[in-house]
Amino acid sequence: MSTKIDRRTDVKPGEGEHKYGDVEFADTTNKKYPIDSAEHVRAAWSYINHKDNASKYDADEVKTIKNRIKKAAKKFDVEISD
Repeated sequence: MSTKIDRRTDVKPGEGEHKYGDVEFADTTNKKYPIDSAEHVRAAWSYINHKDNASKYDADEVKTIKNRIKKAAKKFDVEISD
């Protein structure tokens, strides 16, 4: 499942790269939700589950982001719940 995530007009992807460096992001288009460490995975899961953050994406995009976070959670042995 590789749903394309649309470019958001309210985000500057360069800011995410500047802040976190060359890391993996759950939203690769907009460089949001870094998932390169256990701490970032936990934070990404928390943020994408806030209605105001999720509402900036369509349902398929949220599903893709959540799946990427879940995959990273397994990698870092982080427990998350739906």
